[in-house]
Amino acid sequence: MLMCGGAIVVTGPSNVIERQISGDAEVIDATGRVVLPGFVDAHAHPVFAGNRVDEFEMRARGATYEEIAAGGGGIRSTVRKTRAATEDQLLAHAIKHAEWFIRCGTTTVEAKSGYGLSVEDEIKILRVVRRLNKETPVEFVPTFLGAHAIPEDFQSAPDRYVSLVIDEMLPRIADERLAEFCDVFCEHGYFDVQTSRKILSEAKERGMGIRMHADQLTNGGGAELAAELGAVTADHLEQTEAPGIAAMKRAGVQPVLLPGSVYSLGKTGYPHAREMIEAGLAVVIATDFNPGSSPTPSMQMVLSLAATQMKMALAEGVTAATINAAYSLKRGDKIGSLEAGKFANFALFDCADYRELAYYFGVPQTHSVYVRGERVF
Repeated sequence: MLMCGGAIVVTGPSNVIERQISGDAEVIDATGRVVLPGFVDAHAHPVFAGNRVDEFEMRARGATYEEIAAGGGGIRSTVRKTRAATEDQLLAHAIKHAEWFIRCGTTTVEAKSGYGLSVEDEIKILRVVRRLNKETPVEFVPTFLGAHAIPEDFQSAPDRYVSLVIDEMLPRIADERLAEFCDVFCEHGYFDVQTSRKILSEAKERGMGIRMHADQLTNGGGAELAAELGAVTADHLEQTEAPGIAAMKRAGVQPVLLPGSVYSLGKTGYPHAREMIEAGLAVVIATDFNPGSSPTPSMQMVLSLAATQMKMALAEGVTAATINAAYSLKRGDKIGSLEAGKFANFALFDCADYRELAYYFGVPQTHSVYVRGERVF
């Protein structure tokens, strides 16, 4: 692979590459190692304050995610900590998270807001994402998730919060170009189908792409709504059945599957990946990195879960974590595969067979990572 100016010029046998080199060239010897495109993590929540390790212990003792949320924990717990943090404090935490992603071989990360749930705090998070793109080598793709949960100060008036999202948050975020996508947690007890349709339709009118948290805890018609609205992705889909899969196929919606959150929550109902692949859907896998339900930046771990729990072939898993994910972020023409004209974003792994990345779980095998041809790890 020959690279110049941060982009891939040509790939092919070594003798072909050597004939195209003029003058001095730095040689990266990958003998005995696997070279892959940098992983593209298409569903993550990397900007937040604090952690929820106390809730992790509560779940280990038998409490459910839903019970913890009903008691004031869950998303609202992270909202309280994130609101109390300054922009600079959030940036410092997020830079640490960016370093974790890089060490795992990930070079592009979708970054959702959703832990502010007020106009100024949602904007604060998205401004941190903008700063991350200047201060780290990772490319972060901003997504507005103001409809993540009803905040505590609106518990008695959820309709007023929905109006705040539509009438105040969306206009400011669109005007400041702080987000490329809008997401909604479409779920019983959060935002129902009608409310989700209202928010996402407004976002679409403002030129934003649509993503959805759909059918995670219950099968509430989220996948069908994603199809109806022409969403780019429908994410989670643990409870999605055949009608939802068929609707996504007809509408060209990409499913983003998050086995790390099923594992972390101690559940066993993984998404029907095989049925989705056999239906012809361009499946994506992602970490869902967040402090509550999937505190991992490791795509290697997700690859292992995709193989063992969702019965995805190992090549399908790599495809889902690279080129399919790149297209779900509208970047398939620039990243996600190693071919001429694309950015030279790639990782070397200390293994001789790419299948070992999923086989040896819990062992970091990243040797080095390059973003636009520059070594960043």
